[in-house]
Amino acid sequence: MKLYGLKNCDTSRRALKALKAAGHEVELVDVRKDVIAPEELERLYLVFGQDLLNRRSTTWRKLSEEERKEGAVALMIKHPTLMKRPVILEEGGLLTLGWGKDEQKHWGVKNA
Repeated sequence: MKLYGLKNCDTSRRALKALKAAGHEVELVDVRKDVIAPEELERLYLVFGQDLLNRRSTTWRKLSEEERKEGAVALMIKHPTLMKRPVILEEGGLLTLGWGKDEQKHWGVKNA
């Protein structure tokens, strides 16, 4: 299982810890340090659409109006922290976005 997130993001760290406690083998892919292939970002965008782009982030607020007009995937390639986190990918191809109660329940995490 892969968790796309940030090493220093509280939500990513909570998700990683809870998933491991639930018995999952999880590899953290730090989107800032580990380059995500454009094809992988395209695939994630096909699954989650605009929900994948974090418009509440500091990075988004710093972008100019002109920059915001670029495509979502192109923006996430340039600014990886614009990707909403965590994205959790299971070997079988199962994906979830975020770390709400539904995602926690889906992955068998209790009281996270």
